Amino acid sequence: MKYLLGIDFGGGASKATLIDTAGHLVAEHTAEYPTLHPSAGACEQNPADWLAALCENTSTVLRESGIAAADIAALAIDSATHTSLLCDEAMRPLRHAMHWTDSRARREADLLREAHGDEIFAKTYHKPDTIWTLPQLLWLKNNEPETFAKCRYIFFEKDYIRYFLTDVYCTDYIEAEGSMLFDCNKMAWDETLCSLAGISPDMLPSIKSPTDIIGAVTEAAAAATGLAAGTPVICGTTDTVMEVFASGAVQTGDVTVKLATAGRICVITDRAYPDRHLVNYSHIAKGLWYPGTATKAAASSLRWYRDTFGGDYRALDEGAAAVPIGAEGLFFHPYINGELTPYADPLLSGSFVGVRATHGKGHFTRAVLEGVAFSLLDSKRYLETLHIPANDTATLIGGGAKSPLWRQMTADMLGMTLRVTESSDSSLGSAMLAGLALGVFATPEAAIAACIKEMCTVTPTPQNTATYAALFEKYKRIHDALAPIYHENE
Repeated sequence: MKYLLGIDFGGGASKATLIDTAGHLVAEHTAEYPTLHPSAGACEQNPADWLAALCENTSTVLRESGIAAADIAALAIDSATHTSLLCDEAMRPLRHAMHWTDSRARREADLLREAHGDEIFAKTYHKPDTIWTLPQLLWLKNNEPETFAKCRYIFFEKDYIRYFLTDVYCTDYIEAEGSMLFDCNKMAWDETLCSLAGISPDMLPSIKSPTDIIGAVTEAAAAATGLAAGTPVICGTTDTVMEVFASGAVQTGDVTVKLATAGRICVITDRAYPDRHLVNYSHIAKGLWYPGTATKAAASSLRWYRDTFGGDYRALDEGAAAVPIGAEGLFFHPYINGELTPYADPLLSGSFVGVRATHGKGHFTRAVLEGVAFSLLDSKRYLETLHIPANDTATLIGGGAKSPLWRQMTADMLGMTLRVTESSDSSLGSAMLAGLALGVFATPEAAIAACIKEMCTVTPTPQNTATYAALFEKYKRIHDALAPIYHENE
């Protein structure tokens, strides 16, 4: 029996999933790491933490599964899109990686939008904002010129980790689409866009297909990870498309609702839908795209809350479940790193509003869960204005889907029936992608048939949907009232 390994690197943790070639789960393990906030608006990660998590995950799944490392047929890695890392001529990191949620490049994004906004949008399908690599590189050039001057190579997160395994410097075209340095029409790095960031295209990795076998585990990486030297390594791609794939969404009209580090509602389409409040990426299924909305801090809001105020996820869920809908007047806005759809406003801040002496920890926890779901409803309502053909039922993906309370709350909030699979982890998607690359699965549909098992269907309660719709109007008014105050701090 041979095995397929997928490893995901998310906003706060890495997860490894090992399956056999028949699609059965064999082992999985998660290793957490911090996101660093050295100053206001800063979101950074230490690449050494990624490598430590990689080594912990590989050694643990091998030990717990009891399989021989040589029996892993291939592995693939995915990560959050456009988290960039500057390296010197020896491929050594010059600083911590800038996470895509970093919001320090506000002025750079504004200047790019004013001077080159139409050209950038035409080439990348996105408007300049703090989340993209181009404005972030410009911020580094302006604020850390000595470090920027030493930069010779620019990695994206999964590509740096894969380089550690293989000594091969490359990326995939879906990752490139998120950099704002890539012409989505020509499918190539764009010299003009690169020049706006003060770099040249030769500083960027060569572009591959997500299913390309780009190299093999080196002797040095084998010694560090426990993997077998020579194990084929797939190029891989970004975490959201791997979650979309692992949910079974490979047909036009399929919808996914994501409760992970970020929150997203995506629709599978046969073309891009350029819009200044949508994120457009290619699908790994040929000819398809998955345009969608984006909520900047979904499960990461709950992770922040847990890390700040204590408790474990199960106990937090139990406390929130004992509190009625609406948290008895307590509202939370999950703008802890600013917000994307439908505001595109990096200056927004998170807030608890309506605190009373009668509120306990369960109220605050429920308010966090509801606040994230409200932000998804905000996104859904914007998406509906674009009239993209979409099914009425969606698949719920991401770590938040594991919470019975949160998934019912999300179904009620959105007024949608949500299908939940046993696993929609992007690490499962990467394991499936490895199988696709090797020909273990002939097509994406064959991989889905072998690997994906439905767990349950969550149906919205009409009364709860109506209650949340009324509360949503207050949620919006609170945003409208506080937004000008946050902008006073600029």
